[in-house]
Amino acid sequence: MGDAAAIEVHGLVKRFGDVCALDGVDLTAHQGQVLGLLGPNGAGKTTLVRVLATLLKADAGTASVLGLDVQRDAAALRERIGLAGQYAAVDENLTGLENLTMVGRLYGMTRSAAKTRGQELLERFDLADAAGRPTKTYSGGMRRRLDLAAALVAKPPVLFLDEPTTGLDPRSRLSLWGVIEALVAEGTTALLTTQYLDEADRLADAIAVIDHGRVIAKGTSDELKDRLGGERLEVRLDEGVDPQVALAALASMSDERPSAEEGVVKLNVRERSGAIVEAVRRLSEAGVGVDDLALRRPTLDDVFLALTGHAAEQDAAEEQERESAREQERVA
Repeated sequence: MGDAAAIEVHGLVKRFGDVCALDGVDLTAHQGQVLGLLGPNGAGKTTLVRVLATLLKADAGTASVLGLDVQRDAAALRERIGLAGQYAAVDENLTGLENLTMVGRLYGMTRSAAKTRGQELLERFDLADAAGRPTKTYSGGMRRRLDLAAALVAKPPVLFLDEPTTGLDPRSRLSLWGVIEALVAEGTTALLTTQYLDEADRLADAIAVIDHGRVIAKGTSDELKDRLGGERLEVRLDEGVDPQVALAALASMSDERPSAEEGVVKLNVRERSGAIVEAVRRLSEAGVGVDDLALRRPTLDDVFLALTGHAAEQDAAEEQERESAREQERVA
């Protein structure tokens, strides 16, 4: 990984009428790294990607990719970036190979060179057996892999991935993660927008949390988790136990007030060493029955909830429900 900045954003603003989609965004992504942009639906993630990919013009602020200004040097920049979005942008009536060959031709390759590059990518993305099939016969995961392959035809050093695994089954997600990791290992810089916390946790070297058009937190996954402080003790109480008794017994083990929800008491503990033994002793003395007890580190979900006041998975689930409804309307 290099220390040089591949993407630099300063004070970026973009409005759509009365809505401020980007409200003074500052970001830096270093070469050979994945910068994860984490945020709920409507936070401004896709708008930022579209500005950086020269598809939208910002109203204020500056942005550069590989030293090229996204507005002044847009034509030159388009030759050096790849974009894969939430929905596969492929021609369903063309075969997989024809789609990639067409993209290569649009980049100015000869037909022979474009076809050769297409065949290479189909092999890499485990699509060679489907190369001659119309894309409309592909599964969702296959289309998404083909879309990512199309973004790589010109071998771009910077790749924008806008929620690339939305709607994919777990196996397809894992497969796409492996492809992204391999690309970055070869030196590609990626800006990854996602609503999936496990995706950001696994792929991103650095994370920026965005909400309502503003970056509200930055850091590595570990740094963001450390903001919540220490380890978290979770105690699942026996059925019928009054959680208030457990809260009172454990309160002094934390600098913050413990919480209780659906029979589970949670608290951040000052000291990891001996915390479980101490908690068991206190609960036993208070006559509190315990079904399960565990000590764990805060997750990105905890971070997201603390920063935004809601869980990212809820936003992702709601967006998938909306997309399913839209799909049903199109079929009807």
